[in-house]
Amino acid sequence: MSRRPAFRSAAATLGLGAVGRLFAACARAPRNPYYSGPVSDHFDGTRFFNPDGAPPRGFRDLLRWRFGDKPAEWPATVPLQAQVRPAERVDDLTVTMVGHATMLIQTAGLNILTDPVWSDRASPVSFAGPKRVIAPGIAFDDLPPIDVVLLSHNHYDHLDVATLGRLKAAHDPRVITPLGNDALIAATGLRCETMDWGDRTTAAHLGVHCVPSHHWSARGVGARSMALWGGFVLTGGAGTLLFIGDTGFDRGRPYSAIPDRFGPLRAALLPIGAYDPEWFMADQHQNPDEAVRGLMLSGAAYGIGHHWGAIQLTNESREAPFEALETAKQTHGMAPDRFRALRPGEAWAIPAA
Repeated sequence: MSRRPAFRSAAATLGLGAVGRLFAACARAPRNPYYSGPVSDHFDGTRFFNPDGAPPRGFRDLLRWRFGDKPAEWPATVPLQAQVRPAERVDDLTVTMVGHATMLIQTAGLNILTDPVWSDRASPVSFAGPKRVIAPGIAFDDLPPIDVVLLSHNHYDHLDVATLGRLKAAHDPRVITPLGNDALIAATGLRCETMDWGDRTTAAHLGVHCVPSHHWSARGVGARSMALWGGFVLTGGAGTLLFIGDTGFDRGRPYSAIPDRFGPLRAALLPIGAYDPEWFMADQHQNPDEAVRGLMLSGAAYGIGHHWGAIQLTNESREAPFEALETAKQTHGMAPDRFRALRPGEAWAIPAA
């Protein structure tokens, strides 16, 4: 992939589109079209922010990345080893990789999708933007009944309105997402519940907790950081599970409070890709070494690495996150089978903690 398409792909995915107009509009945007609520330690009345954290980088840094090192070449297509047809229900805990940040969590009889994307592109348009190089690991029509969707934030590679519309028609799941994202989902007709950091709700017999991550949001011109981002902890049933769609490592803060609040985790589903160049990406996308450190800080018995190998967003090669994860596990003395980067179509019945 040439430098220019890579830049355009990332810009579209991150909601930058017309980049210059976006930064100008964001600087003067007077109103939040997604959310209205009280000022808090991470909301200033118009925009959400990372407390004592780094804000999104500006236009000058984006141009520095654009005209910097050439992105690695990705293959145009990668063959899928096999599409899996999941069981209708699972009593224990199985996670199946669909692709990127889309995973099927089957636990205690519930079927839960994370950040579902079945579209060919993670983009506001169907003819341009980041295109998946590998088919989804589960064909849409082979999905079991979907009960819940966990939607972490509104970047195009995580919130795909077309896929959500298909899910409404086929399964009518309930969507749980951080504040403000319901405005984008409303057109689909899906039932949607929003949560602030620290909030708790229930899904059948599971507790669902919204926890902080270090990221940002953008969907269009003038709407930067106007909807909240976050991770989720599922409690009860077959064990406690953490899902983070995107995060910077942020000195370990997305992980350090987890053990005291939730006790032992059975598994953590953590992003490991879209981190190069690190001078630009580190505040929003952790690298595989940081993901290993995050897993250790969280106390999770097992980890699954996602957000790699399906869509090129940044400069690293397709296999780089997988290889770097293997190196990081060795560096930190982690057992090889404790943290796996799943490929589309791979399913893992998580061992008992």
